[in-house]
Amino acid sequence: MAREDYNKAFKLGKKDYQTRMLHGQRPILQVLDDILPERGSYSEVPLGLVQIPIEQIVGTKTFGRSSSFAGNFMPILREDTEFASKWTKLLDSHLEEGIRDPIKAYEYMNKFYVVEGNKRVSVMKYLEAVSIAGYVTRIVPRKTEEKENKIYYEFLDFYQLAPINYIWFTQEGRFAKLQEAVGKEPGEVWTEEERMKFSSIYTRFSAEYRAKGGGKLNISTGDAFLAFITLYGYEDINEKTTSELQKLITKSWEEFALLGEESEIELKMKPNQKKKSVLDLIHLPSLAPQKLKIAFIYEKTPGTSAWTYAHELGRLHLEQTFPGEVHTICYENGTQENIDKLLGDAIDAGCDLIFTTTPPFAPASVKAAIDHPKIRILNCSLNTSHRYIRTYYSRMYEAKFLMGAIAGAMAENNRLTYLADYPIYGSIANINAFALGAKMINPRAKVFLEWTAKKEMDIEENIKKNGSSVVSGRDMVIPEEASRFFGLYHMDDGHPRNFAMPLWHWGSFYEQLIWAILDGTWKYDDDPSTKKAINYWWGMSEGVIDVVFSKYLPIGLKRLAGLLKSSISAELFNPFSGILYSQTGIVVDDPERVLSPEEIMTMDWLAENIIGAIPKKEELKDQAKPVIEQQGIKKQEG
Repeated sequence: MAREDYNKAFKLGKKDYQTRMLHGQRPILQVLDDILPERGSYSEVPLGLVQIPIEQIVGTKTFGRSSSFAGNFMPILREDTEFASKWTKLLDSHLEEGIRDPIKAYEYMNKFYVVEGNKRVSVMKYLEAVSIAGYVTRIVPRKTEEKENKIYYEFLDFYQLAPINYIWFTQEGRFAKLQEAVGKEPGEVWTEEERMKFSSIYTRFSAEYRAKGGGKLNISTGDAFLAFITLYGYEDINEKTTSELQKLITKSWEEFALLGEESEIELKMKPNQKKKSVLDLIHLPSLAPQKLKIAFIYEKTPGTSAWTYAHELGRLHLEQTFPGEVHTICYENGTQENIDKLLGDAIDAGCDLIFTTTPPFAPASVKAAIDHPKIRILNCSLNTSHRYIRTYYSRMYEAKFLMGAIAGAMAENNRLTYLADYPIYGSIANINAFALGAKMINPRAKVFLEWTAKKEMDIEENIKKNGSSVVSGRDMVIPEEASRFFGLYHMDDGHPRNFAMPLWHWGSFYEQLIWAILDGTWKYDDDPSTKKAINYWWGMSEGVIDVVFSKYLPIGLKRLAGLLKSSISAELFNPFSGILYSQTGIVVDDPERVLSPEEIMTMDWLAENIIGAIPKKEELKDQAKPVIEQQGIKKQEG
């Protein structure tokens, strides 16, 4: 029997050997000594006796027996050799009483290389064991700026909290996300019970994911697992039966495939077709026999939130523009706790299209879209990579640049204040655009950055201290609040005098999107050759963003601002073009270069004339947490 097993293992080894040869890969085991950095550039740390994941054992420490095995650790020496005899005896011994003697191995970059026990590893791999006991010495390389090195150091930090070595990620930041996804605070140590629970959940997921073909995707099992528990909830997944788990994994497959894309998001900077008029409705070849039913789900109410009010105006615009083709309903006061129910209510009400108008609603939107593939669901967020929904946002930085230019001209003491809410994708571009606009008109302009979401902040007192004469406040007035502290304003004897206000023309966006659905061009954005997520990011040229100038602006400045607006709308000028400086040095040194949309969207630096910093998550109020978790800017450590 053992001889038959050896022949099976031998055939597996030969097949793997030939496959690697055909692909120009090393056909035998990797040798750690061949890939180690030069001496003195790494340290050794004994870990003692640990359980080594079988699939992460990839080679040997020295050349020695490496040529006796294919790259998959299966034997490639014939059955009449002494090696084959020892292998079969070891297999018999394991089947009778188990392999008790630990192996010895080195760990480098979370891969394991055997010093003693190659045949034991081969037998255990053949029997598809999950792990094997071993005495391990960790080799820790010197810190570098290489991506793999950074991920490894994140793993080392995580290992201090939870000595778990069987999960790995292909992108930076995911070990910290895992800590958060399982309900642990940063730096919180895991108990043995928590580690056992995690092992159970991860093992169940891994088995079903691999059975489905996850090993063929260009991601690690850990990447897929993190995306899965982020979407469905760690505790909820723990309660799922095997059948339920299988169904969810199958439904979520495009989300996993998306993680393997080099660029997960495809930004759509323009509509597919030019804006139409209502008269064009009569020229459509066919319309749906019944009205398109659309739901809008708001986090607050139009009366208490300027953001919600702007979307409500967009909804009303649709009702007026498509009176015979569209019927809309809205749901107010959405929360993390009730968003699933609100989405369910909208679907039960027969809605064909659903807009969830705030970033924290994205995960629930994805779950609803997976369960109801015929319903179109869009979430208002930026840089959100989900294949089952589309996302949308506006290039508000274009308007902020104009307001910065006005502010720079009107600030008699060169001091400005910019009030920001959350450090999320898009907001940093808004801040920098404002500062660049101010500097273009007034080279001496300084922008004091204040975050309204920070804990224990007295914004009014800070404005008094820095002496700013012009302030950029909230974008719009709230209907139920009579305050004039919005847009760009100048403090005059304690009273604000408004100069300009940015506008979110969500009605224009929604109208153009409805046209795409009615005339059939919606489906053009779905390219079957790519798995990228679709993110609409429209601006002034599409009529989605604008700036209103007040009567208090000097006529010459109003003409200059109008000229800048026309140039941006015609795409003749980009605020992020030419040489750019941050607080820490030069960002762009080419006067002809223009930042790409992706670079603008993911900015993590502040312009040189800004006084302030991007706050850390722990500095923010509790209500900021859902937004930051979904869309918080990832600050790269320099």
